[in-house]
Amino acid sequence: MPETVPMSSPDLSDAERRAVDEVLATPRLSMGPQVEAFETAVATRLGAKHAIAVSSGTAGLHLCVRAAGIHDGDWVITTPFSFVASANVLLYERAVPIFVDVDPSTANIDPELTAEAAQALTRGGVATGRWLPRKGVPAGGSLKGLLPVDAFGQPADFDALMATATQHSLAVIEDSCEALGAEYKGRAAGMLGDAGVFGFYPNKQITTGEGGLVLTDRDDWAEMVRSLRNQGRAPGDTWLEHTYLGYNYRLDELSAAMGLAQFGRLDELLVGRDRVAGWYAERLAEMPEIDMLPIAATTTRVSWFVYIIRLPARADRTEVIRRLDDKGIPARPYFSPIHLMRYFVDMFGYAIGDFPIAEDLGRRSLALPFSGVMTEDQVDLTCRELRRVLMS
Repeated sequence: MPETVPMSSPDLSDAERRAVDEVLATPRLSMGPQVEAFETAVATRLGAKHAIAVSSGTAGLHLCVRAAGIHDGDWVITTPFSFVASANVLLYERAVPIFVDVDPSTANIDPELTAEAAQALTRGGVATGRWLPRKGVPAGGSLKGLLPVDAFGQPADFDALMATATQHSLAVIEDSCEALGAEYKGRAAGMLGDAGVFGFYPNKQITTGEGGLVLTDRDDWAEMVRSLRNQGRAPGDTWLEHTYLGYNYRLDELSAAMGLAQFGRLDELLVGRDRVAGWYAERLAEMPEIDMLPIAATTTRVSWFVYIIRLPARADRTEVIRRLDDKGIPARPYFSPIHLMRYFVDMFGYAIGDFPIAEDLGRRSLALPFSGVMTEDQVDLTCRELRRVLMS
């Protein structure tokens, strides 16, 4: 059946179309003035010393891993409940993701468990066995960093995480790909670690089609990220000189022009998402069997990315999804725990039961249709059909 309600939709206006058309009328489509203007706009608003536009959020995270000097056999504490890219970027550099379970309320990495893990892994000895994977860990590794994720547009508890990082001299890469516009105790998401990364996929708060951006106040990291995104050209290199092994992780002018126009509308776009989330909250409050995502006391602004509910344990999520789909309403599981992905099981020996909170959330979480351009009638229809499915 065709979708009655789209799963997600970008909010595009004539401003974005005009911006792209203007670039098409110029001879430059690779990195140029639009990229620079986009970077400047984001850095200025969020108070960052450096903003570096890249081809995707994944690319930005990977470049931060490189800038942090994380490589073969190094250990990095991260979450098992995220989009898989947050762990994949560590594997790209042959580092070992050390998973720590999540807070059952926010689904963000548990700061107390993170502190325990960091203490044990730094001290070494028998205590490391609780935290290291069953296999696939080269000898001689040591803890080098934290990679927390701001899940579903809500920042992780960064004061506690940064205290752990400071105690153990760890680099902190903030995966804020889902949280542009969010605030933690009044501070902007993306500005809470050594570097933060945004993603601009079409279902995000703003979109460039594909794209991402790295924020940092560290001059050394910024120089490395700028070089590596552009095939490893360092300052002073000529056109065909490359100081480092780099990548084609550049953002193009067309994408940057769209991003700049979208970013200029950020407050409007966030308000639209807030409005739709409010409609959902009003209607779902009448379904006590459903758990909605709580907002942490430390979150002074949530930036709605997707709208997640948690089904009761008795519900057959696959059947719920099928029956909603029969009515033209798409819904998706969100997330599948990373440690249970087939290649993580093969590489590291993970098994069901290793991270019970992430696994419970993985079984019960459901993403409903969501975007800033949804209508109240579409939210009504989604909630009405969801109630019918759960009551039958």
